[in-house]
Amino acid sequence: MAKYKITQDRDGCISCGACASACPDNWEMADDGKSKPKKTDISEEEFECNNKAAAGCPVNIIHIKNTETGEDII
Repeated sequence: MAKYKITQDRDGCISCGACASACPDNWEMADDGKSKPKKTDISEEEFECNNKAAAGCPVNIIHIKNTETGEDII
């Protein structure tokens, strides 16, 4: 069951690839050169990798929310 939700302001993506490098299991570079998550609902087990992707984004366009508590993690 998904415990976290990823949102991304894709328009703000600068195509640096930091997220895809930090978490290739869930982040990829799309045909337009911008990154995108393979899925946006993630489990506790997938959190650490995706949190590294969000924290490494130089323009801070990746956000993670705890769906159980409503807390914005990043």
